[in-house]
Amino acid sequence: MDKSTQNISVASHQNNGLSGGQKLGLALGFIGLFILALAFFNVAFPNKALWLAISVISILCGIVIYARSSYLSRTEGISNNGIFHKSLTNRGTIAWVIGILLTSFYIVIYWYPKYLGLGENGASNSGIVGFFDPLSLILNGKPASQWFVYGTLYTMAILGLGYKFILKYRHNKYQLVRTISVMFFQLGFAFLIPEILSKLNPEKAYFAKDLKNMWPLNYYFFEDWHLTNMLNGGNLGMFMLVFGIAMIFIISPILTYFYGKRWYCSWVCGCGGLAETAGDSFRHLSNSTQKAWKIERWMIHSVLVFSFVMTIAVIFTFLSNNPEMSFITKDQFIYGIVAFLVVFTGALYIFKRNDLDIDAKFTMLSLSAIIVISIAINYFSGNQNIVFFDSYKLRAWYGFAIGAAFSGVIGVGFYPLLGNRVWCRFGCPMAAILGLQQRLFSKFRITTNGGQCISCGNCTTYCEMGIDVRSYAQKGENIVRSSCVGCGICAAVCPRGVLKLENGTEEGRVNSNEILLGNDVNLMDLINNKG
Repeated sequence: MDKSTQNISVASHQNNGLSGGQKLGLALGFIGLFILALAFFNVAFPNKALWLAISVISILCGIVIYARSSYLSRTEGISNNGIFHKSLTNRGTIAWVIGILLTSFYIVIYWYPKYLGLGENGASNSGIVGFFDPLSLILNGKPASQWFVYGTLYTMAILGLGYKFILKYRHNKYQLVRTISVMFFQLGFAFLIPEILSKLNPEKAYFAKDLKNMWPLNYYFFEDWHLTNMLNGGNLGMFMLVFGIAMIFIISPILTYFYGKRWYCSWVCGCGGLAETAGDSFRHLSNSTQKAWKIERWMIHSVLVFSFVMTIAVIFTFLSNNPEMSFITKDQFIYGIVAFLVVFTGALYIFKRNDLDIDAKFTMLSLSAIIVISIAINYFSGNQNIVFFDSYKLRAWYGFAIGAAFSGVIGVGFYPLLGNRVWCRFGCPMAAILGLQQRLFSKFRITTNGGQCISCGNCTTYCEMGIDVRSYAQKGENIVRSSCVGCGICAAVCPRGVLKLENGTEEGRVNSNEILLGNDVNLMDLINNKG
């Protein structure tokens, strides 16, 4: 007779081993990755198209089998059992290894693509870039580049891990629709459509044809080479230019007014799509302390100023060097920018000064700084030197520091260490702009029912933006924060249905009490100031 004591604790880890289905899924996935690794080391395959298909199908099938085995065997509902006991999800050895591999991959793809096999000076591709040539020739009619390889792997990650996300949150209709949306936009608008348009217009110089990627996230939209190529790109180029500008000044503000920044950050954006799917397992690693929130405000608004100044500088230089291609002069452009920002900032202060929280005040300071720098650009610049800096070097610094190092190397490579929204929280200028609109000019809010809150802390733990959601829920206060991306996970993991994402009238949307809790304000400072 077995006299061993059975562990019936709900925290027991005795049955956390991998099932047969999970092992099969992992085996298939690793086989696909192994084939890619062989290609990376320049192993010659007799039929690259066949082996590429085997690799891609193996990886995707492995993810699907693993996800189905992991979640369909459980009842519907979110269970994050054991995440703080696993090496992968609690900054263990596996997390560090994956973080180092991802970071190394981004460094190589941005600055050393020759090590991936990219052919230089007309040479043929080899390595993993050459391995993707057959697919690239089918889609765009040209040999692959390192960016085609990256785009393919990026899309595979969102599709495969998006399916895993759907199974995990299958009881929540909002999560299902939202995930299908980011999968659709990534596959169609970010991957297939731009490649097919390139094949249909092979004689035209390159310009970004991703309809969903808007400035300032698409930081090179207003650069001289991109503007020139769009202006010389016929009807398609002109459409991309007009549509891109309309996205900034018309489409985005309207959608943000009705739905908050979630329409883009959680439903459309590729960076957000990867964070929500591939990064879902790491959302609990986001720091929710007040110190992290202060760093977030300084960093994201510094990037916003840098982005604006860089864009103004490159447009100024373009107008200086190509006056025949524009209907306005460089001076008129600067005057227009300054006038717009002065009117906008003044209107904010006059009509919304009572609603300005700390985030909004930071944004207003950023706009004021941009106004001053814009005036300085006009009075202390030549055709190419912007306030004693070469505009092309300024653009290169931004591309290196923000467009590559921050958004790619740190933003994705550090998923397993700092959480899945590092870039969105601390560096994305698009998030700062949409955040201001969401805070002051939107119908979106997350309503709370404080009487039902049991202070379990799930909402705060799994908020990928590091918001102390529980502090709002305990008071029954609406959550209206510039940083909130409206992912809805806080509502999904709440066991009591306390939180609800809503679009309503602006009246009564911000119902802050005089004394706030959590990371909104220091309670002792407030009491001392009142005394």
